[in-house]
Amino acid sequence: MEHNLSVGLDIGTTKIVAMIGRKNEFSKVEILGIGKSKSLGVHRGVVNNITQTIQSIQQAVQEAESAADLKIDEVTVGIAGQHIRSLQHSDYITRSNSETVIDDEDIDRLINQVHKLVMLPGEEIIHVLPQEYKIDGQGEIKEPKGMYGGRLEANFHVVVGQVSSIRNVGRCIQTANLVLEGITLEPLASANAVLSQEEKEAGVALIDIGGGTTDLAIFRDGIIRHTAVIPFGGNVITEDIKEGCSIIEKQAELLKIKFGSAWPGENKDNEIVSIPGLRGREPKEITLKNLSKIIHARVVEIIEQVFVEIKNYGHEEQKKKLIAGIVLTGGGSQLKHLKQLVEYITGMDTRIGYPNEHLAGDSDEDITSPLYATAVGLVLDGLKRLERRKAEQEELETIKKIALEAQNKKAAEAEIKEKPIQDRRSFLDKLTERVKDFLDSAE
Repeated sequence: MEHNLSVGLDIGTTKIVAMIGRKNEFSKVEILGIGKSKSLGVHRGVVNNITQTIQSIQQAVQEAESAADLKIDEVTVGIAGQHIRSLQHSDYITRSNSETVIDDEDIDRLINQVHKLVMLPGEEIIHVLPQEYKIDGQGEIKEPKGMYGGRLEANFHVVVGQVSSIRNVGRCIQTANLVLEGITLEPLASANAVLSQEEKEAGVALIDIGGGTTDLAIFRDGIIRHTAVIPFGGNVITEDIKEGCSIIEKQAELLKIKFGSAWPGENKDNEIVSIPGLRGREPKEITLKNLSKIIHARVVEIIEQVFVEIKNYGHEEQKKKLIAGIVLTGGGSQLKHLKQLVEYITGMDTRIGYPNEHLAGDSDEDITSPLYATAVGLVLDGLKRLERRKAEQEELETIKKIALEAQNKKAAEAEIKEKPIQDRRSFLDKLTERVKDFLDSAE
């Protein structure tokens, strides 16, 4: 695989998407190929059948490979699912020497301390996201590096998930003959794809309505403040239509996409859609008013649960107001009149998020659909990781060059030892390493 390419693999409840992208000369992302397969073996974002998931992954990857005429071997994967939860935590360290300035090492020490938090059995910390720092009691510090102080403390947003679920995803990737290049939390990937920096600064709630789950990510002052995964998505709406109209799932899904609306007021009583009966039976007639009533009831329930999470973050406090309102994305956001319903329930400005913020201008219309927000975000994440690796490599080369110019080989080696390259990997990179190590030793 070329070095400047990144592959995002979105393992969803309804579909698995493999997307290949690279940066063009204008620093925008060009999508070279996309593959999509029906997701079998995933329920509410969690793998529950390894064999079927592997087959679906392979099918999506092969489709993307033939579209881009490339061979894929490394992928960046998104994790979501109902096992993801988040909590707020404060911690501090006391520095041995307050005469020196705070550096990366101190911040890493503080973050690593948070990783030692005792979790429920089977749970593991996935992300530790610093919110704001305090130095010797002085608060509201965003970047403590380079400052003096004895006591460094911070508030953290900690995201927790089940180890077994993450390892199962890793297992599927490995068995599909792919290398796990990175792991990212799906709401974060979607946010990177559809939100602008101004929105993240002003305060915004991203609601990603998928097939099996609805993910929420709240940003304020450019920092992620709250994440939640609600175990309902587009599938429960389809399920309700299937039960309420006594039809099969395939027909219910088509009905929802073609005629579904989240607002029952707009349909007249005499608008009827006829559905072919099964195996020679009489066709069924369904009024669109009834259909939208069924959809409306379930959508209201999902939005209200999301709104409870937004309130838990503290949206009603003046200091925590989300000025940019709500951005809806994911396949479920394409439901007619959903934007109006969300505005009506929450009283917040709402827009539909399309992942075209970072894409090249000539991108295919299909790719800029909210359906692919997570996949685009994962491609972006992979490209960022490649850039970081390249920068670290260059830094190492420079150190070696300086050292070798000293001619004396011993002096060169001493200099390299003296200037170790800092392990600046994000926790997700370290998590990826741990999943890889686990899979290797489990062989």
